[in-house]
Amino acid sequence: MIFNPRGLSLTDVVTLIEALATVAFALSGLFEAARKRLDAVGICVVAGLAAFGGGTLRDVLLDRRPFFWVEHAGWAWAILLLCVAAMFVMRARHFAPTERAMQWPDALGLGLFTAGGSQLALAYGMPGIVAVLMGMVSAVFGGVLRDVVCNEIPSAFRDHRPYALCSFIGGWVMVAADRLDWASLTAVLASAFVTTSLRGLALVLDLRLPEWSLDADDHRA
Repeated sequence: MIFNPRGLSLTDVVTLIEALATVAFALSGLFEAARKRLDAVGICVVAGLAAFGGGTLRDVLLDRRPFFWVEHAGWAWAILLLCVAAMFVMRARHFAPTERAMQWPDALGLGLFTAGGSQLALAYGMPGIVAVLMGMVSAVFGGVLRDVVCNEIPSAFRDHRPYALCSFIGGWVMVAADRLDWASLTAVLASAFVTTSLRGLALVLDLRLPEWSLDADDHRA
């Protein structure tokens, strides 16, 4: 029996997923900004870019208006309040953010935005490969913008542990679930679970993709 709470529409599912993913990515932005010792404005900007950047780019590519964070303007207030509260808590408890602390909310956001982005693209009638790519854009580019603003090579491209690849696989789970006519909530939960679990395994087991390098002879040539 496929799980689908009574009365829960596709719009409700996408909205819930985007809300959870937005908070998860905002937390990853908070940790990174605090680790870089940015001021209050910098923390709010980085958290906002992490939370809204990928979804905004997805909406631009899908020509979706209004943007998801404009449609739900209360989320902008929620992120702002989250930033203010986090700054007080971290200062009061002398909390030192670490890269490991940032990775777990980021992994959760990766899964949730992959599911939500792929689901939304499918609802717009996009082909499977486009839906998967829209899920990846939603999930990856908020973190890319976060790292660029913090003067880092984006972690999605440099740490060699599967990241975008996890999103790619999770996006195909969504496409398969859609083809099998699963209930909306079941499909997004399956996609988010697979993506987050794969990223979690990569972190725990320190799985790494092959590194591209040029040996000295090729470089001189």
